[in-house]
Amino acid sequence: MDIWESNKLILFIMFVIPGFICVRVYKLIYPSQGKDSGTLLYDTVTYSCINYAALSFFIFQVESNPVPPLWKNLFYFFVLFISPILMVFAWKKIRSYEKIKTLIFHPSDSAWDYLFSQRNKYWVEVFLKNGEVVAGYYGSKSFASASPEEKHIYLEQRWVMGSDGEFERPVDRTAGVIVLHSEISHIELRNI
Repeated sequence: MDIWESNKLILFIMFVIPGFICVRVYKLIYPSQGKDSGTLLYDTVTYSCINYAALSFFIFQVESNPVPPLWKNLFYFFVLFISPILMVFAWKKIRSYEKIKTLIFHPSDSAWDYLFSQRNKYWVEVFLKNGEVVAGYYGSKSFASASPEEKHIYLEQRWVMGSDGEFERPVDRTAGVIVLHSEISHIELRNI
């Protein structure tokens, strides 16, 4: 039994490629802890089958009617490579509806991932385990790590806090500050 026979290779491509694309794009949108290879293979084949089920009417039309070879090739390129990407974004949109949110768990691994994936701007106070407070501005040039990486945050501007607890002024000649998760007790965020 040769796995490189054309029929087996085509079958492999058909049932692995669309699902693999779904899994990879989904992980780009919702980073998470790695899965074991058995679960990953199962997910890949499942997503491929969902892709084909969603497009089954169109696949049937292409296969049962005369279609120029160029259009047929473009259609199957769409089925194998583009449709899986669109399926992920459609699923992301569906998950954003309030009624759906009450029925299924949020895909983010942690509150940290959920909050910082929204890319909002905040005034931030990072309370360290040693009692110190690092204050700064979390804006479009700032960064917070996502799962599965260890949590850390980069604030693009470090600020001096006034005695009244308000953000007084940016620290002169600084390019921001990075705070490692191992040093953080908790974080307070204020809306801009």
